Amino acid sequence: MTLETMANIAEIAGGIMIVGGAIFGLVQLRELKQQRLNSIASDLMQTFYSTDLSHAVSLVHSLPDGVSAEELRGRGEEYERAAVLVSTSFETMGLLVYQRIAPYELVEQLAGGMIVSMWRKLENWQGALRQEQNQPSWAEWFQWLAQHLATSKNESAPAYEKYRDWRP
Repeated sequence: MTLETMANIAEIAGGIMIVGGAIFGLVQLRELKQQRLNSIASDLMQTFYSTDLSHAVSLVHSLPDGVSAEELRGRGEEYERAAVLVSTSFETMGLLVYQRIAPYELVEQLAGGMIVSMWRKLENWQGALRQEQNQPSWAEWFQWLAQHLATSKNESAPAYEKYRDWRP
């Protein structure tokens, strides 16, 4: 075997190694992205296992749609704390969706109906709070997310109908 032949074989082997390394790197990036999505999904689900959030959602759920700031406050400090907790929790989700850190579809399936319902209840209170605090950005991502979810929830059937024929 000549030196030239050995150099050609080494060049071919080097090219194969580079292509193989690039493919391996792409596979690793894909798996990293999937791990990140799984982690985000797990973190979002953990949010709903919080007893504080569950209690807050329960209190807010008992309010009429479009409750005024006066009526909410009239029910006691616990109700306003619940409204703040619900707002800040869904505010975070809205920003995570907007930044494409949390997939919209996941949030829609996990909590879409609840987010829309909570916004309907708290919208007027949010508006009053924005005015009182001179803070128009208060709960802006909660509102943004709720409005987007309201549109998509109105366009699709609920999961129990949409996936009625699904089998494990």
